[in-house]
Formats: sequence, C-alpha cells, structure tokens
Amino acid sequence: MDIKNFRNCLGHFATGVTIITSETEAETHGFTANSFTSVSLDPMLVLVSVDRKTKALNVLKDNNFIVNILKEDQQDAAMHFAGRTMEKMPFQWEAGILGNRIKDSLAYIECEPWRSYDGGDHVLFLGEVKNFEYSGGNPLAYYCGKFSEVITK
Repeated sequence: MDIKNFRNCLGHFATGVTIITSETEAETHGFTANSFTSVSLDPMLVLVSVDRKTKALNVLKDNNFIVNILKEDQQDAAMHFAGRTMEKMPFQWEAGILGNRIKDSLAYIECEPWRSYDGGDHVLFLGEVKNFEYSGGNPLAYYCGKFSEVITK
C-alpha cells in the first residue's frame, strides 16, 4: 500500500482546524493541527497527535497545552502556525489560565498533561481539560488538503 495514497484517503475525512499552543520559559509556541479529538467526558480528556519531526514534540512533552479551535476567518493564523509565518502576526494573544491562547477563536480547551503514547511516526498527547470556553461562529474546516467551509442548514 502506498503511504501518499493512504494520506489522500484520510484527507476525505473533513476536520476542524486548531492551533495548539504551549508555553516554555522563553515564549509561547504553537502549531497548526487537525489531528485533534475528544477522548473522554469523565474525566474530561482530549487527544492531539503530533508528528515526531516537529519542534512542538519537545515543547508538549509533560507540558500544559491549549487547543484553539479556529473560526472560518482565521485561515491566516492557521497558515502562520503551519510554517508560513507572516511579518505582521495575523492574530492576537490573550492570556488563559494555563498559557496564551488565540484571541477570538471559536473555542479553546486548556489542558494539563495526562499521558502520552507511541503513535508510530506520531506521539499521541492526552490532556486533561482544566478550562474551556466556546462562542458562536462558523468553524475553519479542512478537507482534501484545502481549507473548506461548513455550510449549515
């Protein structure tokens, strides 16, 4: 089986887009991810899957993190944290309980580390939810390698 073809197959599952932020002594780090899911309601747990090749891997190890779920108008922020940095930051920070988060996101979920697991070429980080909030608006979606719209009826 071909890895690229498998990735294309997985791309047919539409997802939301998130920016995962985490603090170090020096600064706030973030990366764009669509490999995010809820795991448990009791206790409240979420999962983020992180490629072993990313710098974020070491930042997240045994560290708090915040899942920032993006609105449809935050595509530039997603691209900024996907490695296409812009001269003028296309977002603003706001202080959360466990670190900085993306201002005006659709939702945020602040987590303390719960467990991490081997996920092949990824590491699966489970976070215990310590704070969350959500607002109205349309999500930024990702489908078949492109940003997409969610149309509600």
